[in-house]
Amino acid sequence: MAAAVRALNRLELAGEAVRAALEALTCADPDWVAQAVDVASWSRRYGPRVDSWRLPTSRARQQKLAVDFARDGFALLGAVYHSSSPGWLRELPAVQVLRCVLLQNYTRTTTRGGREVVKRREKTDEGGDGRPPGHLRLSSPYDTDARWSAKRDMFWNGYKLHISETGTSAPEAARTRPNLITNIATTHSTVPDSKTLPAVHHALQQRGLLPDEHYLDSGYATAELIHGSVKTYGIALITPVLLDTSRQAKAQAGFAATDFTIDWEAEKATCPAGHCPCRKRHPCRSRRMPVLVEDTAEAIVSTYLEVS
Repeated sequence: MAAAVRALNRLELAGEAVRAALEALTCADPDWVAQAVDVASWSRRYGPRVDSWRLPTSRARQQKLAVDFARDGFALLGAVYHSSSPGWLRELPAVQVLRCVLLQNYTRTTTRGGREVVKRREKTDEGGDGRPPGHLRLSSPYDTDARWSAKRDMFWNGYKLHISETGTSAPEAARTRPNLITNIATTHSTVPDSKTLPAVHHALQQRGLLPDEHYLDSGYATAELIHGSVKTYGIALITPVLLDTSRQAKAQAGFAATDFTIDWEAEKATCPAGHCPCRKRHPCRSRRMPVLVEDTAEAIVSTYLEVS
């Protein structure tokens, strides 16, 4: 579900956060703004919405503009937090959003010579200082709960909407009543579907609307939930199981859980080489760390027994 805000890239977000804070301060205390900033020049830059500009196309000019936005933002916050400024200005929501946007997208350091250096944050694997994880990263100064997210070929800024409804296996011509919506849940767009299912079942239980069977797509199913839904709510989850996305499965190399033979009664697993961990340990590597096949096999057995 898309948020009711305009989609902004990182450059536009920084500029619009400054603009939103300046607008809020102007409405709250116009006399203070007139003394704190050069109103004429700031009005030319931050009068229209930033996403209505014709932004530069070259990467170098975009970087320069991004740093200019940050310097303006830091200057504005410096004025707001100055001892001579009214303390209540700091409590304006738009001011706090600007602080957060700058913190998440920029670093500010001072050299030994006293020169201030402002840089955009970039991913650590690209040689940068790192960026916050997606579930914390603001995407708009006007909706602080909206987040960018992706699912397969879909990319959006907003939330996830989980809708539950009644269903029947009868053909459409034989149906005597319509399907009814029984629950609606809204979450951050970065929350995995499987994390939402227990809350959905709890809400249905509170209203006496628990189904005997719950049909779901594969994003909602985990071994723990398939087992737990039957045990806690008496609901059978009808769903395809997620594909194995482990590093071993993708590379088609190494040992995956399906490569072990499990003896349920003895609670033992035999490794792909035919060795039982009770007889001998066999060193290997998992996630680039040295482990023993015995440890891996016993962990697999324990995991399966917990959900069986």
